[in-house]
Amino acid sequence: MNTSKKSIQQLLPQAREGVLLAPYTTFRIGGLARYFFIARTPSAVIRALRAAKSRRTPFFVLAGGSNVVIADKGFKGLVIFINIKNYTITGTRVVAGAGVSMDLLVRETAKRGLAGLEWAGGLPGTLGGAVRGNAGAFGGEIKDAVVSVKAINEKGRVRTFSKAQCKFSYRSSLFKEKKYVVFAARLRLKKGNAKELSRIAKSHMRYRRERHPLEYPNAGSVFKNCDVKKMSTRWQKHFASVIKIDPFPVIPTAAIIAEAGLKGLRVGDIQVSTKHPNYMVNLGNGKAEDVKKLAEKVKKQAKKKFGARLEEEIQFVR
Repeated sequence: MNTSKKSIQQLLPQAREGVLLAPYTTFRIGGLARYFFIARTPSAVIRALRAAKSRRTPFFVLAGGSNVVIADKGFKGLVIFINIKNYTITGTRVVAGAGVSMDLLVRETAKRGLAGLEWAGGLPGTLGGAVRGNAGAFGGEIKDAVVSVKAINEKGRVRTFSKAQCKFSYRSSLFKEKKYVVFAARLRLKKGNAKELSRIAKSHMRYRRERHPLEYPNAGSVFKNCDVKKMSTRWQKHFASVIKIDPFPVIPTAAIIAEAGLKGLRVGDIQVSTKHPNYMVNLGNGKAEDVKKLAEKVKKQAKKKFGARLEEEIQFVR
C-alpha cells in the first residue's frame, strides 16, 4: 500500500486515539488528542513526524507539560509525547535526552560538584522544554550551559546545532521559532563544590515552595518579565526598587500585576494567584478559555495603568 494512503495508526501502530491531555500537563487542562504517540527514541520521533507529514496531520510536541494551555476541545492532530530519558555525565560534560527532567539533572550534577544548573533548582519540565524556551531563573539560563543541540525538522531530518546556531534569546530559541523538535542536548558545566551547589539548588527549591502557588495546578509564569528599556522613564523610576537582572534588567511582571490590583482576579475556576501574581492557578475545574480571558484582562489593565505590554510565556495549543 502506498504510504500516503495509510492512516496515522497504520503508520504508527502504537499511537492511541482519543487520549485526554489534561493529566499530561501541569495545569491539568486540555481535551482529547486525536492521536497520541509516546516517543522513547529519536527514531520514534522521526517516524511520528514523517507520519504526520505523510497524512498532512498537524502535530504538537509535549514533554513535561509545563508552560502550555491545551484547548478544552483538545488537539485534532497528533500529539508526540517525548519520553527520551537517557543521559550520561562524563567529567564536566552532560549528554541528555529531551525527556530528562530538569529536577533530575540539577540533583545529579550538583552532587557531582558540577556548577551551571543550580539556578534551575525546582524548575518544572524537561531539558527539551528548557532548551526550546531558553528557560531561566535566578540570573541563569540554560543557554549558558549548552554546547550543542540535536533536533529534527518537520521532514524528519536530524541536525546538530551549535550554541550559536540555536539563536537563543529571552525565553526563546530557533527551535521555538522554527518548530524543530529537540531530542537531545550536550551541556558543558564547571567544577564546583558539591555541598555548596546542592545548598544553592535546595534554596531555590525552597524559595519556589514558599513564594509560588505549587499547591494548585498551574503552568508556571504566565507572562515574561518586562524589559526595563521598554517601560517609560516614569514607570522605571516607580518600580526601581524591584528591578532585577534576569538576565538583563527587568521589572518583574508579578510586581506590575500586584500593583494593578489584580491579585485574586478570577474567571471561572482560573485565578490570578494571591501568592505569586504572575501565576494563574486552577482551582479545580479550570478551562483553557478561562485562562485566555483572564490573561487578556490582565494585559489590558497592565497596559492601561503602566503602559506595560505583557507578553505570554505560556503557549496556547488548539
